[in-house]
Amino acid sequence: MMTSHRSDACFKAEYFDDIYEFETSNFWFQNRNELIIWALATYFPTIDSFLEIGCGTGFVLSEIEKSMPDLSLTGIDLFAEGLLKARQRVKRAALIEQDARQLTLDADFDVSGAFDVLEHIDEDELVLRELFRVCRQGLLITVPQHEFLWSAVDEYSCHKRRYSRKELIDKVTAAGFRVVYANSFMSLLMPVLAGQRIRKKKIEELDPLAEIQLNPAVNGLLSLVSSFERRLIKAGMKFPFGGSLLLVAQKN
Repeated sequence: MMTSHRSDACFKAEYFDDIYEFETSNFWFQNRNELIIWALATYFPTIDSFLEIGCGTGFVLSEIEKSMPDLSLTGIDLFAEGLLKARQRVKRAALIEQDARQLTLDADFDVSGAFDVLEHIDEDELVLRELFRVCRQGLLITVPQHEFLWSAVDEYSCHKRRYSRKELIDKVTAAGFRVVYANSFMSLLMPVLAGQRIRKKKIEELDPLAEIQLNPAVNGLLSLVSSFERRLIKAGMKFPFGGSLLLVAQKN
């Protein structure tokens, strides 16, 4: 049996302080939240319960809590430091310190979610099987996309991989789910992202805070572009390329 050890995870507990401080104002985190809420409401409009693994500081859960006040929420994370931050944000979710690779939870959740989590875990297929076991209806996932975008940012973030669409779909399907939606986002900003990644191939040259602590004017401009892209996605446009990938799967 696998033993849960924090040392198995490359992610560092001290990251949570920086993330908590900047994610509320950073356009990328806000844009992702908007897309998650849209996908959850579109594909699972009548659910009663939701589980997020790797909930970190609770930024996603807090938005779901505001948007869907009747939904029962549970968040798990390997790091107590992240859950401490989450408790400052989320008022009515059960927050549990636990390893997503060996969940002790029963199949009590309508939908499960993993938002930029799987790329941190070697045993991503095991986690997907666990999520299949504990949910009744389906799954929402976001991951970083395209291996050619790999850079020092991924190394600093302790990523194991950036996914291709086919890889993620194949792994989700192998776990038992049926994929009903997969689309890229951060697509209109792909040239900007690619340019940044090309310049940041060496981790010793990286300023990690610069990735999330943006100049307000720059952040505002990027937010406008992301908002326009989000409208296109909601209208049904499919983007083959993008820095991130959103996937929705159902259990039957």
